[in-house]
Amino acid sequence: MRLSDFWKRMKLHFGDGYAESWARDYVIADLGSRTVVQALADGESAKDVWHAVCGVTDVAPRLR
Repeated sequence: MRLSDFWKRMKLHFGDGYAESWARDYVIADLGSRTVVQALADGESAKDVWHAVCGVTDVAPRLR
């Protein structure tokens, strides 16, 4: 998954205004107790990070 696709899905799921805030603030245990932004900055793949997001939120099947 490309990073641009990741952010597109985040914005579709959370909305334009909330996606980036959520990604900066919400800590996900499956990402080693890091936020989305921290995990991506540390080199985690966008696909793996997206799967972690799907594991903690109710993402619509069309976005999975």
